[in-house]
Amino acid sequence: MLGRALDSYDADGHQNRDIAALAGIRSYSRRSATFGSSVVFGRAAGMRARRDTTWSNRAVTFIDPQRTRSLPTAELTAHETGAIRELLWAAFEADEDGFSEDDWQHALGGRHVVVEDGGRIVSHAAVVERAIEIGGERLRAGCVEAVATVPEEQARGHGTRAMTAVGELIRTGFEIGVLGTGSHGFYERLGWTTWRGPSFVRTAHGLVSTPDDDGYLMVLRTASTPTLDPEAPIVCEWRPGDVW
Repeated sequence: MLGRALDSYDADGHQNRDIAALAGIRSYSRRSATFGSSVVFGRAAGMRARRDTTWSNRAVTFIDPQRTRSLPTAELTAHETGAIRELLWAAFEADEDGFSEDDWQHALGGRHVVVEDGGRIVSHAAVVERAIEIGGERLRAGCVEAVATVPEEQARGHGTRAMTAVGELIRTGFEIGVLGTGSHGFYERLGWTTWRGPSFVRTAHGLVSTPDDDGYLMVLRTASTPTLDPEAPIVCEWRPGDVW
């Protein structure tokens, strides 16, 4: 489920717990042109000083409590890894399948987008490189994985911040973005479109149809996306757990 569970969010930004097999979110929902360094998006947390002339002549420091960062798996600290894992397992606790170790492994090896509020990680999404074949053409795809927001912080825009940053990474580093979801409205407003063609997984024994994923997959086109037939077959490589 390349990203079905991916979308822990519905069209209004709420986490979708009706992840019918959704994973994606456990998302399968991968990377940027600067994979090796940390990138800060939007309102980076930082110190901004101004002079308060009302009741004091001292410089007063204001700290923006929210920031969105992107960093490769190798640069995650043990504390950050633990916080992200705790977030993911909590967000999918009510899901029939929950969040598994396979889902976690699918989110590693690329870039992690984390949204922080007051120094706490409240939302996460990963972008992992994967070879995807569409209509016989092999493309370098940024696949979205492990998208979720801590339950008590949902519906506050954190998921939108995370996926906006994910879109930037994909547009600057890949030929196409791919994810699986049951909440198309949320992603459509961020530029994603539903893939109408049939889906398959390539195994050691050849192509195997994945009809349960048909209609769930979405793509994000980039400046380097070739002209594609939107009803052509889309194929991923086999992996343990949810193949998409």
